[in-house]
Amino acid sequence: MTILRARPGAVTFGLIGFLFFVEIVSGVLQGFYVPLIPDLVEHLGIRDADFNWFEAAQLLVAALCVPVLAKLGDMYGHKRILLVSTVLTAGATWWLAFTGDFTSFLIAWSLQGFLTVWLPLEIALIFDRGRRTGTAASATRKAAGFLVVALQTGAILGALAGGRIFTALGGDVTLTLVIPAVAVTLVIFVILFGVPESQPLPGRSLDIVGFAVLSLGLLLITSGLTFLRINGAGTWWVYALMVAGVLVFIPWGRFELKQKDPAIDLRVMAQPRMWPVQLTAGLVGISLLGAQAPLSTFAGTDRAETGYGLSLDASNISYLIGAYLVSLIVGAVLFPIAARLATPRITLIVAAFFVAAGYSLFVPFHDTALQVFTNMVVAGVGAGALVAALPAAAAAAAPRGQTGIATALTNTTKTVGGSFASSVFAVLLAAGAVQAAGSTASSLSGYLTVFAVCGGGALVAAVLLFLVPKFAFGDDDVEAEEALPVTPVGG
Repeated sequence: MTILRARPGAVTFGLIGFLFFVEIVSGVLQGFYVPLIPDLVEHLGIRDADFNWFEAAQLLVAALCVPVLAKLGDMYGHKRILLVSTVLTAGATWWLAFTGDFTSFLIAWSLQGFLTVWLPLEIALIFDRGRRTGTAASATRKAAGFLVVALQTGAILGALAGGRIFTALGGDVTLTLVIPAVAVTLVIFVILFGVPESQPLPGRSLDIVGFAVLSLGLLLITSGLTFLRINGAGTWWVYALMVAGVLVFIPWGRFELKQKDPAIDLRVMAQPRMWPVQLTAGLVGISLLGAQAPLSTFAGTDRAETGYGLSLDASNISYLIGAYLVSLIVGAVLFPIAARLATPRITLIVAAFFVAAGYSLFVPFHDTALQVFTNMVVAGVGAGALVAALPAAAAAAAPRGQTGIATALTNTTKTVGGSFASSVFAVLLAAGAVQAAGSTASSLSGYLTVFAVCGGGALVAAVLLFLVPKFAFGDDDVEAEEALPVTPVGG
């Protein structure tokens, strides 16, 4: 394996192996609970619709905590903060297993959102190791591909195991939920004894005010999006929340530009190697996180009653989703290979075009399972490559001492993009269903609009990536950046 190096401080097969296990467990956590949702609803004595609060709260915690934890990783060491976030996730997962009321379950489920910082911290840690041997960019690309494979494989294993374990344990919810808690606890020891620490840049400080205002803006925007999905488009104050959140970033940006060690270095974010990557993450989040529920409901819609859909049952829908996840794995594996044969920039552009093509194909081709399968696989290959490529590209574009926060922001923008899409798509499809009382055309047009928006977002991302310098994100590019004079923190 070419990722293996003999020099001290290099990215080794052993390091990737330990982090591979961490991401397997991350994927298991993200997939394990999905088949258990109906049983968890019954266990908690709530309505099916109430479960939306769990997803919304976890996304909110993820959006708020990831930038702060990533910056702390840059300051104090990425392994240390990875370990802290894993302990917090393990505590939340154990709490989840032994709670039986809505409020406690909501808090515990929300706190599991700390796991979303795992991958950005791992990418930053790997990049730091590779930086010492001059292979930071290429080693990180290879490692990112392996880690995304682990993440998606874990998600598949978790989805397959959750329901089967629940049945094998006689429907005991507590015993079933203990299984992922044990898995996360094992991750603590894997990180503690198997993962080496990075070398943080000394003399850093935490911009508490900057992060507080940033969190306020994200809180207002994501809350507005959540309430838009739950309360509907006719609720005026959800738009006020989102507008207020956007306006918060105006004084925040002015404040950050005056700081010696800002929460987020906006000058770095404005560089042509960085801002298209961050914006692409948000645009891809539209389809990656926002389109999954519409795809599932479209596949399950009874064609005999509505004139559209695939009339698939839950079992066959799971196979379709499984094929999509496998295509994500294929894309993640192909990403470092394609980047080596071409350039990282071209690989990013091609991957974005794959996502755009896959979702755009839904507009003319959506009548058969084979057509939907083909569209999802095309989009999935591109999405898998981008999931691996974007944090690696952000790491390569960031100066030393800002690798963690740069990779984490790809996660945050992706989450915000997904939240926006989920909310808008839910409103769009609900409106279509009302209009479709006497005709199926409106509902079908609603689904096609969703797919067109996903394809259009990815197409915009592909075009924006042309603005990235031609040879960005390579080892030579990183070495050239390191050779430039560095302004000391606080100077």
